Amino acid sequence: MLKLPKELFPFFKKLERNNNRDWFEVNKPQFKEIESQVKIFGEQLKETLALTEYLDKVKLFRIYRDVRFSKDKTPYKTHFGLSFYREKPAHRGGYYIHIKPKDCFIASGFWGPNKEDLLRIRKEMELDPDEFRTLIKQTNFKSTWGTLQGDEVKTAPKGFSKEDPNIDLIRKKMYLFRKNFTDAEVLRADFFERIIDDFKTIRPFLDYMSSVLTTDLNGVSTLDK
Repeated sequence: MLKLPKELFPFFKKLERNNNRDWFEVNKPQFKEIESQVKIFGEQLKETLALTEYLDKVKLFRIYRDVRFSKDKTPYKTHFGLSFYREKPAHRGGYYIHIKPKDCFIASGFWGPNKEDLLRIRKEMELDPDEFRTLIKQTNFKSTWGTLQGDEVKTAPKGFSKEDPNIDLIRKKMYLFRKNFTDAEVLRADFFERIIDDFKTIRPFLDYMSSVLTTDLNGVSTLDK
């Protein structure tokens, strides 16, 4: 089974200690070789997921940091990020893989929904949260992905009551799940299959959210409008 290169973590550890253009230019050939293997890993993962999922594309984020508005002026990221996008408009959300020494994880959900989508999700949580709560409390789901994460407002969004019994869901600004891995787990031969299984486990959450975001409050499809 396809594995990530074992040189990945040593390279990033060295880059973290030498995050400058001179060092990177000298070591760029090694980086490009590692990057090419990660690209292959991502494309193979997309092809396998696409057998049972509606995926649009996979994106491997560039190593170069945008430092224009950052106090940290180091030019390079010390991690790989892979995003897998579902086919819009019917299939919302996506999957993400983050590979960094001592900070490896996979994630899925809705990182920064636009204001219209966020309002639609919040209204669903206000009116009928039971299906959502049942879904994320299922044993297999919870043992794999843990609890709902994401930034939230301190009290209640505008137009909602802070006394609402579902305010824990309504105040969210993001609807995310994250699962951590050790560096050793990432390099194991079964990491590829584990990702496939974990993403399959969270797909009902994405499908539920997709159904919410493609219907109005009366359950009528908005896709044909």
